[in-house]
Amino acid sequence: MIESSSGAASAGEVFAADLLRGHTDTIVLAVLSRGDSYGFEIFKQIRDATDGRHEIKEATLYATYRRLAKDGLIDAYWGDESQGGRRKYYRITDAGRAVYRRNVAAWAITRDLIDSLLQLDRPAGPRDPGPGRR
Repeated sequence: MIESSSGAASAGEVFAADLLRGHTDTIVLAVLSRGDSYGFEIFKQIRDATDGRHEIKEATLYATYRRLAKDGLIDAYWGDESQGGRRKYYRITDAGRAVYRRNVAAWAITRDLIDSLLQLDRPAGPRDPGPGRR
């Protein structure tokens, strides 16, 4: 689950959280596409990428790691203990990279479509009040 770190979220933040919630797999794959990482480090990278405005709960992330591993999109392995406790690391697989690329392409198409529907890609100008309303 993605939540506003401030506790009290505005309507815009709640809506954004709902949009992001469906993309947890892609977000994790994005982090891992930059290199192997362990669970809490992935959490921190996601939090830091949003300047702390949104966080994905650790329980949600660990469920995501299990699902992605089961689906063959990431591999898990144990790191050495030279830097404290033993950590489970995750790495993206070739199949995971392919899914990540497809998901990013789908998101770009969806974003462009929504922008067009909301007319965000058109310059703001005077609105025509319609016939008989001048």
